[in-house]
Amino acid sequence: MNIHEKYIKRCIELAKNGLGTTYPNPMVGSVIVVDNTIIGEGWHKKAGEPHAEVNAINSVKDKLLLKQATIYVSLEPCSHFGKTPPCANLIVDNGIKNVVIGIVDSNSKVSGRGVAHLKNNGCNVEVGVLEKECYDLNKRFFTFHNKKRPFIILKWAETKDGFIDKIRDENSENTPNWISNEFSQQYVHKMRAEEQAILVGTNTALNDNPSLTVRSWSGENPVRIVLDRTLKIPTSYNLLNDGIKTIVFSEIKDIENTNDTVIFERIDFKNNVPEQICNVLYTHEIQSVIIEGGKLTLQSFIDANLWDEAYVFTGNVLFNKGLNAPVIKKSSSEIKNIENDLLTIYTNS
Repeated sequence: MNIHEKYIKRCIELAKNGLGTTYPNPMVGSVIVVDNTIIGEGWHKKAGEPHAEVNAINSVKDKLLLKQATIYVSLEPCSHFGKTPPCANLIVDNGIKNVVIGIVDSNSKVSGRGVAHLKNNGCNVEVGVLEKECYDLNKRFFTFHNKKRPFIILKWAETKDGFIDKIRDENSENTPNWISNEFSQQYVHKMRAEEQAILVGTNTALNDNPSLTVRSWSGENPVRIVLDRTLKIPTSYNLLNDGIKTIVFSEIKDIENTNDTVIFERIDFKNNVPEQICNVLYTHEIQSVIIEGGKLTLQSFIDANLWDEAYVFTGNVLFNKGLNAPVIKKSSSEIKNIENDLLTIYTNS
């Protein structure tokens, strides 16, 4: 690892502190170095608040050192006025002449303009250091801007004999049939805190009456998304009455809605449902979504090849009969033990 890679790696480490809190902005970290010594560092914490470069520059005690410094940043500095002034301008204004950038920003508002501004104002700029790692850091952001859809994570729990639920009937309780252990459940709440939205189908909503909130982890509750073709879900259910933003996909044309935290979106349930969902979520500027079920919903995204990662929790449980788990035809990229559960992670690449 060369010296530039060392400091971009530190930028990535810093940037990860913003996971789940920077939407719709990317996660960015920055360090400032003089004579192989870090004199300042920072990361972007929340949309509307100072960017990583601002926090790094502000952390430098002796600003005279900036004229001798190299600033490292995991993502191209912005060059436009948004909620905060352009970071490329700030770097120039502080006399920093050496800039090392992990990856260019694919957002059309930036996309090379930050690099051009720096070069046009006499900065020495190097781009493309640990580029893959910097892309992976902001895989949600890049997927949203490059593919015009959210980054899609599939998630389900299945028994050792391959079922995701027991057979339900009219006498079944509206509660989950737990498969995974409490540590896996906490892991899922951590995932919810890191992603912008979470989606379930009608049957999951009716059978489990879930809240889909972050309870076993600290963080923001995700936007809830539910498929409810004919509006079967009672308004008394958690998803529709607890004051958290929820998007409901339905085929009903005219819906009388008095709840300002519930948004209804109409789609055609006969054609390309996953693609329609992605298109609508893009208009809502949702950069990442966890698809939590049920089986038909999960399988529809798999069959449409509209997914990026899948997290499959296999619990130490047998149902003997029930609802079969979705089928994913990919080799696993990672396997983890969570006590007596097995987490298998798939990557669609």
